[in-house]
Amino acid sequence: MTAKKSEILSEAASAGADQLISEFKALMADAEALIQATEGQADSAIGSIRSKALETIAGAKESISTFEGALTDKAKAVAQGADDFVHRNPWEAVGVAAGLGLLIGLLIRRR
Repeated sequence: MTAKKSEILSEAASAGADQLISEFKALMADAEALIQATEGQADSAIGSIRSKALETIAGAKESISTFEGALTDKAKAVAQGADDFVHRNPWEAVGVAAGLGLLIGLLIRRR
């Protein structure tokens, strides 16, 4: 692969990681909206569940913000590793791709 193809592969991996993080953030926002919708409930059980859920969401937000950069960096490293493997072992890469294609084809055919 050329350097340009490697760059495209890295960008695709980064885009996938960014999409995963944005979907998780949307899920968190939806959960917060659901919790806020139950704010008027007077039941103590619902109130305790609400407060626990809000604490969990706050912790998850903090975790995802620290995890976001690490996930993007790892995705780029994996893409670079795949590129290096293909450069060092082109025939093995072709064999692995053919084997995966055969396996996926067999799984699709069974359905």
